[in-house]
Order: sequence, then structure tokens, then C-alpha cells
Amino acid sequence: MKIRLVLPFLVIFAILLSCKKEIAKVPNRLIEKEKMVNIMYDMAVLDAMRNQNPSLLDSFKNNSNAYIYKKHKIDSVQFAQSNIYYAADFKAYKKLYEQVKIRLEKEKILTETIIKAEKKKADLLVKKNKKLKLKKEADSIKKAKRETAKQKMKKEMDSLKKIVAEEKKRRVQIKN
Repeated sequence: MKIRLVLPFLVIFAILLSCKKEIAKVPNRLIEKEKMVNIMYDMAVLDAMRNQNPSLLDSFKNNSNAYIYKKHKIDSVQFAQSNIYYAADFKAYKKLYEQVKIRLEKEKILTETIIKAEKKKADLLVKKNKKLKLKKEADSIKKAKRETAKQKMKKEMDSLKKIVAEEKKRRVQIKN
């Protein structure tokens, strides 16, 4: 009877001890969690670039991940071992990815804000140029009207001068 009472506790204890056992051992050169998040972020951005515009990454002739390894001063083996270690604990690995996701979302919002501001700036510039063009056109029309009025006045003055000159001639002829 005592065995029946003790046996379930022994089974539960054995299960708990086996759950604590590490699936992956700690690598010699484990990448810190914060640095791992940065690397995973860079890789996510690189993958997005690769999927969006593959020709954009042609400048990385061999392997574009090599750029990330060089940037973070690690090698592919170190990354793979650290990745396996962190992936062994699903909850912790999920937290790493959530940090990456939050950072990507922040960058997306920031980028969208910058794009909206640049678009607004460009739209304002277009409006300003349009107003300036309309003003120049209006000024050109005013100038043309003034020139036309000046020419008309000059013709009228010339006509009046001609009439006055003819009248003077006629008066001189009448006097003679």
C-alpha cells in the first residue's frame, strides 16, 4: 500500500528531473541575448530586402549573411551553436523573436513617418511651385497688357503729334 502512495510521487519526481535536463549544452562562445537579438534583427531586415528586391543584394557577391557575421564580429559556427542553444528553450527563443518583432515594428513606424513627412514636403513644394508659376503667368499677363497699353498710347500720341503737325502746316499755309 505504501508503494502505491510513493510510486506516483517517484514518477512525478523523475519527470520533473528529466524536464530540467538541458537539451542543448552551452556553447563555448555563446552570443549574449542582446547581441543575438541584434543579429536576428539584421538577418530579418536582410531577408526582407532579399525577398523584396533580390538584385539589390547582388553587391554581396557570395553570402549576404557573411556581412552580418563580420558586422557583429562572429562566425557562422558561433551563430549556429548559439542559435541552437537559444532555440532549445522555446519560451526564451520566442521572447528573442518578440524583441526582434517589436524593433521591426518600431522601424516600420519610423520609416512610414519619414516617408509621410517627405511626401508632405514634396506636395508642399509642388504646390509652392504651382503658385509661383501661376504668379509668374499673372505677372506676364499684366506686363503684356501694360506693354500693349504703352504701344497703344504711343500710337495715339504719334497720331496726335501727326494731327498737330498737320494742323500747324495748315495754319502756316493759311497765313501765307
